[in-house]
Amino acid sequence: MNFDKSVFGRFSVVITAGVLWFVLGMVLRVALTLFSYHTIVATPWELCKVFVVGGFFDLVVIGQALLPLILYVSLVPQRFFAGKCNKIILTCFIWISTVVMLLLGITEFYFWAEFQARFNFIAVDYLVYTQELMGMIREGYPLKALFSGMAICASILTFFIWKKSLCWTTSISFKKRLGILGIFLLFPILVFFAVSANWKNVSTNVLNNELAGNGSYEFLSAFRNNELEYDRYYKTISKEELDPELRGLLQESNSQYSSSDLGDLTKVITAAGPEKHPNIVVITVESLSSDYLGIFGNKEGLTPNLDKIAQDSLLFTRVYATGTRTVRGLEALTLSIPPTPGQSIVRRPDNADMFSLGSVLNSRDYKSWFIYGGYGYFDNMNDFYEKNNYQILDRTSIPKEKIMTETVWGVADEVVFGEAVENLDKAYANGEKTFQMIMTTSNHRPYIYPDGRIDIPSPGGRNGSVKYTDWAIGNFLAEAKKHPWFNNTVFVIVADHQASSAGNTEVPIKKYHIPLIVYAPQLIKPGRVDRLMSQIDVAPTLLGLLDFSYTSRFMGYDVMKLPENKERIFISTYQNIAYGKGDKLIVLEPKKQVSFYQINYETGEYIKQAPDSDLLKEAITWYQGASTLYKEGKYGAVH
Repeated sequence: MNFDKSVFGRFSVVITAGVLWFVLGMVLRVALTLFSYHTIVATPWELCKVFVVGGFFDLVVIGQALLPLILYVSLVPQRFFAGKCNKIILTCFIWISTVVMLLLGITEFYFWAEFQARFNFIAVDYLVYTQELMGMIREGYPLKALFSGMAICASILTFFIWKKSLCWTTSISFKKRLGILGIFLLFPILVFFAVSANWKNVSTNVLNNELAGNGSYEFLSAFRNNELEYDRYYKTISKEELDPELRGLLQESNSQYSSSDLGDLTKVITAAGPEKHPNIVVITVESLSSDYLGIFGNKEGLTPNLDKIAQDSLLFTRVYATGTRTVRGLEALTLSIPPTPGQSIVRRPDNADMFSLGSVLNSRDYKSWFIYGGYGYFDNMNDFYEKNNYQILDRTSIPKEKIMTETVWGVADEVVFGEAVENLDKAYANGEKTFQMIMTTSNHRPYIYPDGRIDIPSPGGRNGSVKYTDWAIGNFLAEAKKHPWFNNTVFVIVADHQASSAGNTEVPIKKYHIPLIVYAPQLIKPGRVDRLMSQIDVAPTLLGLLDFSYTSRFMGYDVMKLPENKERIFISTYQNIAYGKGDKLIVLEPKKQVSFYQINYETGEYIKQAPDSDLLKEAITWYQGASTLYKEGKYGAVH
């Protein structure tokens, strides 16, 4: 094709790069579609919408990404443009940009395989912690083969483009070039004001909507909207309605408000019996979905220890996580507060000296610990727990000689449990009561753990990691039984979140089901509790089992004393927040949108329902109330 003396000659590199990027984007969309073919709506019309809208978003991103190149091509003088140096520059640009596009495509494919989503706020969070991200990539992926393949493909494509598509001789005037440049500079302005990320929502199937998006666009959108103000983006009620409504919802049969002020939600909890003050160990297991456990129907034998422990424990069978990230789980278990839109409170400012499980126990002369096998600066965990009067034991505290296996996320779980045993021994020797919040790490990509512990060699994928973590917990409790403090210790085993939040609905509720096991054979009678329960209910329920009488600001319930039909759950997917009660679920979305569903907890099926104004008011009250309490500093520790 002859571009000489035409507009397109000078801009041939721009057109070529745009077409190449568009084709690679479509190839990625096809690959993701085939990968998830059985979980998407794959009718011809639905696929047409996915690819047409997806192509539009690809063009939006390409148009903005090409602006620096358009600026360069428009302004560089003709003599330089036709010279050898410029040819080298633009050829290198084609090669490098092709490598980048291939890298993004491969990265997105792996991200999709893990999260069933285009790049989103999870990718933003990982980018902040570059060391962990790069370490996970080095440990979990065949980098040499991938990079070699990308370099070869990029070289072949660049050679073909250089031979067939690039043109170096053009006589377009500087004035015309400026005109074209001006048109292109209008593009990002129009996109910013006219295009919405919600345009990708072309289906009732969430995965279809994800396929219709563009990873880079979604990533930047998540980066811009990392914090969401509830009052600005979600349905609200007036302050006059909020205070009495929230006060009514938080009232429990064994509590009295300490003030007649409607805005003061401080309660006095009164237990029937004398308080028990055993050691408390909360084991928060990374990504432990309930469907991995035999007690919930799994037939693969991945959790023989937990299944056995559950028989001698108080087992809660209908517990639901509040979110999809570790910091969401820690927030719920520590603060007993519903998830507010955007980031977890663990990662927000103004999160010091809050009312927490630790603050209640510290008031009873416990020493509270946060114990983590990784580096606690990740996700702001150390900072949060230090500012809330927990002692910290993380990867930096563990001597090298104790570590037999570690990944970028942390040491093997058995090492962390070994540190916990030593801590309990010291507390016992000093006559101290101790509360340990342990966060495991082994059930995380790249799924590496010590060999010889289980019958699945390392790295053994998700199943191997689950089975190893189960072994480590069983080994920990077996060791604990040898120590004098065992009979006076309560062990709580719970997940931080589920292994995957992906699904073909807005809030795939079945994916949020997690186990909760309270193991203390000498202190708490074994049994089974089948009541619906939120992760935010764990702390007040635990204190209730120990007959604590205390001043509370928790928003969670003690489910053992809760009247029938008052159970409810909270679920967040960063921007969407959901409220479930009975067989009904309300999803609150940005732009003050609301969806109503009837749900089946066993199958995860949703049926669209007519609006329910009373339930909507409840949902708004909980979420707006949680946001208001945090914002106004009314969730502080009671001194």
